[in-house]
Amino acid sequence: MRTMPPNDGGGPPASLDRRGFLAGAAALAVSGTALIHAREAWGLEVKALKPDTMATLIAMARDIYPHDRLADRFYAVAVKSFDDKAAADPKMKAMIENGIADLDGRARKAFGTPYRTVGWEAQRVTLLRQIEGGPLFKAVRPALVVSLYNQKEAWPIFGYEGESAGHGGYISRGFDDLTWL
Repeated sequence: MRTMPPNDGGGPPASLDRRGFLAGAAALAVSGTALIHAREAWGLEVKALKPDTMATLIAMARDIYPHDRLADRFYAVAVKSFDDKAAADPKMKAMIENGIADLDGRARKAFGTPYRTVGWEAQRVTLLRQIEGGPLFKAVRPALVVSLYNQKEAWPIFGYEGESAGHGGYISRGFDDLTWL
């Protein structure tokens, strides 16, 4: 869920009305064993983890590597591998489920709501800092580097044109066309 910065250092901005808040909060819905994102028109079937756990992993991934121009579906693809690993390894499943339960517990204690519905990014980041030494964070953060940034569909959003070796390297492909340097 994207958030708006507070206007007075703590409260919601005056321009955020109830309808706008609910539209953002309801974008990712849990239905049986699937996650459905109505606005972006995608769904994700979950095999081993709880759908709520996957939804929280998506929110966690967005907070660890935030990109406003990147749709939630890219984050969903990035965390899908955790569901696959949990299906193959009961210890991995327990670690993820317990880690998310701990994160949600911390969020409920501090803000009265599960992690993924904490409204302000700064508050969610504070929660992530509390668990950064734990097994969940240590497993998720480095895995996201590969699973998020290795999606070819996302490359144009970042301005990355792909590998160069198959095209003769960078020298003849605009390597020296930087106008800002």
